[in-house]
Amino acid sequence: MTRATRPARGLAILSPANFGMVMATGIVSLAAHFLQRQGVAHTLFLLNNVLYALLCVLTVLRVVRYPGAFFSDMFSYALGPGFFTFVAGTSVLAAQHIIMMAHWQVGFVFWGLGIVAWVALTYTVFVAIIIKENKPTLDKGINGGWLLAVVATQSIAVVSSLLAPVTGHEHRLELNFVALSMWLWGGMLYIWMMSLIFYRYTFFRMSPGDLAPPYWINMGAMAISTLAGVLLIDNAPDAPYLLSLLPFLKGFTIFYWATATWWIPMLMILGIWRHLWKRFPLTYDPLYWGAVFPLGMYTVCTLRMAQVMDLPFLDGIARIFFPIAVVAWSATFVGLLRHTKRHLR
Repeated sequence: MTRATRPARGLAILSPANFGMVMATGIVSLAAHFLQRQGVAHTLFLLNNVLYALLCVLTVLRVVRYPGAFFSDMFSYALGPGFFTFVAGTSVLAAQHIIMMAHWQVGFVFWGLGIVAWVALTYTVFVAIIIKENKPTLDKGINGGWLLAVVATQSIAVVSSLLAPVTGHEHRLELNFVALSMWLWGGMLYIWMMSLIFYRYTFFRMSPGDLAPPYWINMGAMAISTLAGVLLIDNAPDAPYLLSLLPFLKGFTIFYWATATWWIPMLMILGIWRHLWKRFPLTYDPLYWGAVFPLGMYTVCTLRMAQVMDLPFLDGIARIFFPIAVVAWSATFVGLLRHTKRHLR
């Protein structure tokens, strides 16, 4: 193989889940911001803008040069849900601009892009899967990565809630309504998908290879649902219909947080079983960003819930998870650099 053909081959197999690194970098940056670690927060913010721009360029090049591979991945049971990382990554970057830099106009542009991508992917990926003639069995067809659709949905709810207080009174009602609708739909989608995933867990044989990193999204989807609920509660005084739903919002937000918390020990035990007991090799995979993101999101959602719902005893939990998220991000980023170096060589 010539040197000229190697980059093309790498671009042809570019994982659609690579925007997971934007999700992970952005949420760890926001966690650092809320915990007053401004040096870490702004360094990761700058890096995240570069990563997002680079991945957008590479994705466009892949569509132009390898459209067959691109759309084959989109219509795949295993890889199709990974495209939702673009929606979630775009939304997390929007949240960074709104919260850290007060650039709500930039956030609004990213919010619009995220909604367009969410609609396009939702009614492309799922329709393609539904009308497929040859379908895999449940144990081969579904994995935790499918919950990226939930994360993408809730990420739109989060950005809508963040924009509502800063874009003026004329759009506050509509943005809060969009946030509420997406929050409710994301919860329903989680129930549908998690039922299938848990059924697959308990009634089909699990091998170490089956327990891929996206299973951490089981927790991450609930963590971002918690954050979206907290932001709706925070916006309730300025939206009468949210105020009338306040007990419901608080109850379901705690329900989401409790579910996310339940998953953490389970996923840690399964990880120990996978890598220590079964000795499954720990090598870099873009899907590992899907394990970093939930740790950062759990930190942020717990911290914000403690503040907005006046639950100060939860603050310590968020502070414990922040260094864990930073270590996980650092290890995955080092793995990315080593993987890139080997690929280029």
